Amino acid sequence: MSTASVTARPGAVLADLLPASRTKDIALVLGGAVLTGIAAQIAVPVPGSPVPVSGQTFAALLVGTALGARRGFLSLALYAVVGMAGMPWFAEGASGYAMPSFGYILGMLLAATVVGALARRGADRSVLRTAGAMVAGSVIIYAVGVPYLSLATGMSFSAAIAAGLVPFLIGDALKAALAMGALPTTWKLIGRQG
Repeated sequence: MSTASVTARPGAVLADLLPASRTKDIALVLGGAVLTGIAAQIAVPVPGSPVPVSGQTFAALLVGTALGARRGFLSLALYAVVGMAGMPWFAEGASGYAMPSFGYILGMLLAATVVGALARRGADRSVLRTAGAMVAGSVIIYAVGVPYLSLATGMSFSAAIAAGLVPFLIGDALKAALAMGALPTTWKLIGRQG
């Protein structure tokens, strides 16, 4: 299948540009989990918060968008399961599930699925639609992560918002801007090659 025919096909995500095979799907799922694990190691502690700023949220949203809902879900599920089993590839080299930030990982799993479904509807083809997909994904991550942080630490919900949401908004805006530039540009470049 040529790049041009895939580009024109509604419902395609970037991963669909590669020839279809089970081996490809397995490699993409593994690669998405590994990319998220590597990006998680780019972590900066936030004073007063048990949650660091890390690259894993950006990777999770990028994986979901590029791979689509099913493969994005499987990648983040693999990332979560392997990390729970002891692989130290969560932010700051953490592993397991008994950490206050584990809710964000669960949120990333859901967010990757949603942004993958949105990408199948063309949400990664323009700057504005990509921005909307990244905002939706971030909202999902926080909707799971902040309440989990509150429960895991005994913080009030407002304290969990102050420690687990507010310090991350500027970084999330920068990550969304990167995605807003990268994803639509990739589709335009592919379209020119087709």
